[in-house]
Amino acid sequence: MPKVSAKRQITLPIDQCREAGIEPGDDYESYVDNEGHIIIIKQVAGSAKGLLKRVATDKRFTDEQSLQSSVAQ
Repeated sequence: MPKVSAKRQITLPIDQCREAGIEPGDDYESYVDNEGHIIIIKQVAGSAKGLLKRVATDKRFTDEQSLQSSVAQ
């Protein structure tokens, strides 16, 4: 069974990496769910493509104005 190192590093078992398609150097995201489980998700380029395609835009505002209004809040 893998252990957490003194630097809080975890080595993932190779069979789990193969199953998840995780290779050395891959980017990932991790979080803790409501039950205290650590979830590791491999980031995949383009996986968010189209996520906001149905969001209506307001062409009266530039990107800079929109950014400033969200930062000011």
